[in-house]
Amino acid sequence: MGNLVRALRSAFGQMEELARHAAWHPPADVYRTPDGWLIKLDLAGVRPEDVHLSVSGRHLTVKGMRRDWTVSQECRCYQMEIAYSQFERQITLPVDLDNAEVQAEHHHGMLVVRIHQE
Repeated sequence: MGNLVRALRSAFGQMEELARHAAWHPPADVYRTPDGWLIKLDLAGVRPEDVHLSVSGRHLTVKGMRRDWTVSQECRCYQMEIAYSQFERQITLPVDLDNAEVQAEHHHGMLVVRIHQE
């Protein structure tokens, strides 16, 4: 019986560790514009300071963290569906972005990335 309990504790511990490091992938819309690209990512509840952008070759990578907060200390979890953890999304475009100008701004829970090509 002791071996079974140890095996179950080990398995649940490994699952918790994987869940803690699992990244979610925010949905994105990609538009071609006359002077480049417009990318919108759904980042509801993510603070702007917790978002990091990088460009390499044909890839735009958006990484960050959505943190949990509670309305009141008396709150107890009943149902949870929102991912509060690290996120990462890589968008691959058909052009090299290394010399492109990249601007990002937040609008009502959406991250709007404008890529201007020369």
